[in-house]
Amino acid sequence: MYGLRLETLRDRFRIFRDKSASSVPVGALYYEHYHTVIVAPATSNTVAKCALGISDTLPTNMFAQAGKLGIPGIVFACDTEPVVLTRAPHDWVTLRPRRIEFENVERLRAIDHCTVVCSVPELEAVLQERLEALSLAWNTSSS
Repeated sequence: MYGLRLETLRDRFRIFRDKSASSVPVGALYYEHYHTVIVAPATSNTVAKCALGISDTLPTNMFAQAGKLGIPGIVFACDTEPVVLTRAPHDWVTLRPRRIEFENVERLRAIDHCTVVCSVPELEAVLQERLEALSLAWNTSSS
């Protein structure tokens, strides 16, 4: 939709494509392969599902299972400002999130082991803090 190629994202991030059930990546949580789960960006739909405990997609299932295991989750929520300018497939559009979106973000903030961020700089800062707490550094390998 936005013209981003997965190959360009793999330079900095580990990418999962959910082609079937999410059991394989979720199962890796049980073997302590992950120290943190990041859902970014999280649409208002994903935020609502996470806030209400619905885990029917790879991101929501990873978030739910990580929380149950005490693995921290970081969610970059999209609808956190009264007016949001966002890119649509053919143009920029202005959105005005509803009260329900703000309420779901607040519900998400109240969930154990969850940190909600609202901007890319805030996401980077929280990630840096997490890595420092674990005595780790950024790993940009996609393998």
